[in-house]
Amino acid sequence: MGKAMSQIVELDLDAIAHGGEAIGRYDGKAIFVPYAIPGERVRAEIVEERERWARARLLEVLDPSPDRVEPPCPYFGHDKCGGCQWQHIAYERQAEFKQKIVTDQLRRLGRILAPRVADIVVMAGGEAEARSAESPIPNPQYLAYGYRNHAQFVLTPEGSLGYRRAGSHDVIAVDRCLLLDERLDDLHAALDLAGAGVTGVSLRVGVNTGDVMILFETAGDEQPEIEINLPAACALLTPRGTEPLIGEPWLFEDVSGRRYRVSAESFFQVNTVGAAALVEIVAAYADPQPADVLLDAYCGVGLFALALADSVGEVIGVESSPSACEDFAFNAGDRMNVSLHEGAVEEVLPALRSEGLHADLVVLDPPRSGAGPEVIRELAALGPRRIVYVSCDPATLARDAVHLAQAGYRLVEAQPVDMFPQTYHVETVALWEPNAI
Repeated sequence: MGKAMSQIVELDLDAIAHGGEAIGRYDGKAIFVPYAIPGERVRAEIVEERERWARARLLEVLDPSPDRVEPPCPYFGHDKCGGCQWQHIAYERQAEFKQKIVTDQLRRLGRILAPRVADIVVMAGGEAEARSAESPIPNPQYLAYGYRNHAQFVLTPEGSLGYRRAGSHDVIAVDRCLLLDERLDDLHAALDLAGAGVTGVSLRVGVNTGDVMILFETAGDEQPEIEINLPAACALLTPRGTEPLIGEPWLFEDVSGRRYRVSAESFFQVNTVGAAALVEIVAAYADPQPADVLLDAYCGVGLFALALADSVGEVIGVESSPSACEDFAFNAGDRMNVSLHEGAVEEVLPALRSEGLHADLVVLDPPRSGAGPEVIRELAALGPRRIVYVSCDPATLARDAVHLAQAGYRLVEAQPVDMFPQTYHVETVALWEPNAI
């Protein structure tokens, strides 16, 4: 454990960390400073110290970066909402930092000497576009706010919707969240849950369909006292499972010309424009052929598998979430070339391989923890000519890169996609091919 300190230091910051903090050095140690920007000189208070590094609280910006902007959200900053980390940084600079983070993680943790990382894709004008420092487009209409189609709130003791305070389990009430699609923002403002017996609320919208869904969460089996007069489907999540309250416990969303059912408990990308960009990139990297067998590990509701189903001979999905499996089956409809295996990927893959499965293409979109060595070995043993890895965390992508290299695959290219403006999070699609190619 680190020890709390009260030392005040002045730092010249010269780098950005994977977790979003700016980095300086003092007495030979790396000092991580949230809410600062590389290139700035700051005064900061050491609040946590370890053997090789320390974390500090920003006190004053002595020499501000030209990329520093005024955060538009009143809840942003130290000891406030922990949802955003970068509202103080001009969006163009945020995108550059994310591309650098992906490159650095692949180089340091992934042990790839010179990883090929394409220009980051950002959300602009309702479409995804590539950006680089060498070829910026003047005054782009970035979708840097209002992009989230899904928000998860916790409740304050008074029944107000809020988010966790940065670095804490405390809840800060939030009247408005600038990251939300405006329909969710309006819904959030209209909800009054004081005394309802609800512990959490998830709001979802189909950006391209207009469907809206509310999922209430409770800690026990007692029915909450909720009065809803809103145009939204409503469901209740209890320890027993999901119970419909109004309408069906799902919504529909359109991505790249295809409609997907998404249930209350099923994962789906929180940025619909970004989801369309991911589908396009995955399809380009996979380069599907009519006779190919495509395996989609962690297939979810079928975003990638079903988008590629018309271009290949056979699609095999693997998914552990029961609700996502039900959605996948619904979304697949009567397609004869699509099958689904429900279960943990690390358990399903050995069984499929023992039955003689060969896959020409593999797509995987694992959780934030990554796929891990066992799954990577099983996927590589299927002999795919291309593996397309969709990652929400550059560090776990880089760690899995080591396992992919050990399995005989090399990184062809990584494509960062800025699905989460105002935060340090970045999605990356990476293409891998056998070393012999």
